[in-house]
Amino acid sequence: MALTRDEKADIIDAISEKLEKTPTVYLTNAKGLTVAESNDLRGRFYEADVEFAVVKNTLARIAMERAGGFEELKKHLEGPTAIAFSESPNAPARAIQDFREDHGSGEEEEEDKQLRPSLKAAFVDGDLYGAGQLDVLARLKSREELLGEILSLLQSPVQDVVGALTSQGDQLAGIAQALAEREE
Repeated sequence: MALTRDEKADIIDAISEKLEKTPTVYLTNAKGLTVAESNDLRGRFYEADVEFAVVKNTLARIAMERAGGFEELKKHLEGPTAIAFSESPNAPARAIQDFREDHGSGEEEEEDKQLRPSLKAAFVDGDLYGAGQLDVLARLKSREELLGEILSLLQSPVQDVVGALTSQGDQLAGIAQALAEREE
């Protein structure tokens, strides 16, 4: 089914807007997945709050040119392409890894199936990651994880100070009690 000029313009506008607003963009190849596997993958992306769509490379290329700053990513628009948009740098990678773990195949097609969906490239906060860096992307920390770690680091010294003050107070109370007992 051929897209009309208006439909193509709408798709380009939508992709451009997402590229401008979303810090994480993954290009993947999901060719060779069954309908059930594709539905499972889409469900995993949905649960991870990742928007996932199969797009025509030409439309994605035009959208990237319009949004600007995606020259390196644009080079990876060859063959079947699906784009994943996410606020989290690691959510798409983790969803892909989980999918791959659960959908291992028989020995006859194992090599091809384990690579699906495959990462073509990812653009995370202005940095380009290549096809072989899915594990690196999965280990990146989300904004929430980083904030949690910072809060933990900030709480630790405060807890140490409170603990020291509390123990000093306990010592003073013990000394006062001992002196009071002596006087009696």
